[in-house]
Amino acid sequence: MNRRQFLGTAVAAGAAGPALFAASEPHINFPTDPRGRLGVASYPFREFIDSPHNRDRKKGTPGMTLLQFPAMVRDKFKVPNIEPLDTHFVSLEPAYLHQLREAVEKAGMHVIDIPCGVGASLYDTDAGQRAKAVANAKKWVDAAVAIASPSIRVHIQGAKGVAPDVGRAAESLRAIADYGAGKNIVINLENDDIKTEDAFFLVKIIEAVNSPYLRGLPDFCNSMLKGDEKFNYDAVAAMFQHAYNISHVKDSELDEGKLFRVDVAKTFAIAKKAGYKGYFSMEWEGQGGPYEGTQQLLDASMKALSA
Repeated sequence: MNRRQFLGTAVAAGAAGPALFAASEPHINFPTDPRGRLGVASYPFREFIDSPHNRDRKKGTPGMTLLQFPAMVRDKFKVPNIEPLDTHFVSLEPAYLHQLREAVEKAGMHVIDIPCGVGASLYDTDAGQRAKAVANAKKWVDAAVAIASPSIRVHIQGAKGVAPDVGRAAESLRAIADYGAGKNIVINLENDDIKTEDAFFLVKIIEAVNSPYLRGLPDFCNSMLKGDEKFNYDAVAAMFQHAYNISHVKDSELDEGKLFRVDVAKTFAIAKKAGYKGYFSMEWEGQGGPYEGTQQLLDASMKALSA
């Protein structure tokens, strides 16, 4: 696809109504070989990613742009998939998205998900704030179309003085899922924030919306921040019952100086029992560095998937 064709396609996709590509349910031909199912998230490498929106960039260390990230993952980790974080994008302008798609394709890689925030709470009592969050999520759906990502992960942020609400969140996410369905883009919810994205709260939202385009993104370790091992594995199991194309692999997480660990092999067994066929993205967090940590996660993942 040349630049003119890309820009025309991107504009048309953004302007077209949901009916253009609407399908009854998403369909991805997932690879069956273990390595083909693995990817690397850009989040663990946030200290090194040059972007005007990346507040975690560590000054004085060698950096790279998101355009360079796909080739780095290919050369360093020998897996074919990446998961680029929203704040690592320079912009959502068609010209930049075209550059990013070209960089991904040139490296022989694929984007498997885009984790993104939406700038407002999906369950805010203020309808204007909810509308803002929905509109921002739709922009990321269009970006996913432009760079050939099958999905986005929408973050559910809190609202001051407002308790998480299934009804309002479901209403917002139903609109986003309907928009995603029109573009064949899956909307994922992750058990990320222990307060606003509790796994069982997310399951209630997913079941209330009841759309094949709204799915769960199980994170291996985030729910462990409650300090309850049983709760973590129960939460992960509940999320995998609603997962489709993406999961985050971790063996540990560092929170306010405390290290939480999980059994990676046990969590892969939960995924297998649930019949999960999708991708596993390495989202290393813990002690040490992201290069070594990511390689350890990849080794553990290969072992679990090859068993």
